[in-house]
Amino acid sequence: MLTRNRLLTGLSGLIALSLAGPAAAQAPIKIGELNSYKVFPAFLEPYKKGWELAVEEVNAAGGVLGRKIEIVSRDDNGNPGDAVRAAEELLSREGVAFLIGTFPSHVGLAVADFAKQRKVLFIAAEPLTDKLVWDAGNPYTFRLRTSTYMQTAMLIPDAVKLNKKRWAIVYPNYEYGQSATAAFKKLLSAKQPGVEFVTEQATPLGKIDAGAVVQALADAKPDAIFSSLFGPDLAKFVREGQQRGVFKGVEVFNLLAGEPEYLDPLKDEAPDGWYVTGYPWSEVKTPEHTKFLAAYQARYKDYPRLGSVVGYATVMSAVAVIKKAGSLDQDKLIAAMSGLTLLTPFGMIEYRPLDHQSTMGAYVGRVGVKDGKGYMKEWRFVDGKDALPPDAEIKKMRPAN
Repeated sequence: MLTRNRLLTGLSGLIALSLAGPAAAQAPIKIGELNSYKVFPAFLEPYKKGWELAVEEVNAAGGVLGRKIEIVSRDDNGNPGDAVRAAEELLSREGVAFLIGTFPSHVGLAVADFAKQRKVLFIAAEPLTDKLVWDAGNPYTFRLRTSTYMQTAMLIPDAVKLNKKRWAIVYPNYEYGQSATAAFKKLLSAKQPGVEFVTEQATPLGKIDAGAVVQALADAKPDAIFSSLFGPDLAKFVREGQQRGVFKGVEVFNLLAGEPEYLDPLKDEAPDGWYVTGYPWSEVKTPEHTKFLAAYQARYKDYPRLGSVVGYATVMSAVAVIKKAGSLDQDKLIAAMSGLTLLTPFGMIEYRPLDHQSTMGAYVGRVGVKDGKGYMKEWRFVDGKDALPPDAEIKKMRPAN
């Protein structure tokens, strides 16, 4: 009887091991994602749909390294302190392989510094400040989106052609807006000596006093305006400015106003003629975008926003680096990210070894209005690699690591 029991016990153990072994080997690869979902829903709800679509596609195709991927997501409340605490929890308690995400620039900078301290890979999806990969760049942080410098550089040729002397600037008063303003003033002054900046209106993020800002612009009598406002602040600025006629006879450039997230809510109030960067999703006919568009519309019965593309490309970047590294070892992941190339809905991109900035491009054009809604007209695509400073200049800005 004892022998039989021992045999049964041993057999049960072997069965348990045979079941547990493959199951353990097939445990999903966890990737930690954090973002400001409650604070910036217009961009980040589509962004989440984009990364969810990418996860589904990757797992349906067999995953990576023989394992499925799982995104463990946290809301950082748009707060650097909360973001760092969430990042620590993702690493320590959830056991994620590395970090992706973030939206506002000051949050992205905080998580980048955390990644440097913890020596863990961080793929920054959206924070646009130039500091992220230049002045405050580190070996562990790589950025997907075109930076404030890059997007501003894409608009500069049109600004120079207009040859306007008196410029007003309006921006949200935090890292992104400050970075965009500094880039615009530097680039335009270099191309058009003698240009004047007659007023700068720095507004609290999400709390713009549009009436006061518009009145200040009217008093300054600019020939042209550069703005990096977005979201509800942009909508209030547009409506107040149109009501008061401040934009009549004045050329206006806005860094993000062509993105569907911010253009669509304006409907027929969209500011016709403004120069913008954005995403004319219905008109892009490249094979890679057509494939993405069809998959996104089939999955969500909705059209993609720019956030959708960013979320999708962020997860695809994470999968590509794991595949290239062939491992979850941090040193191997970091080495694999340097020079990593992959095909996105906006075409092929590279994460540059020099500064860890991707060459993802952007669409540049003007705002038009038809059928009661805004759209991008006269648009063109600018490759990110063509909107960057000379390598020698970047080497001076980026700290030695």
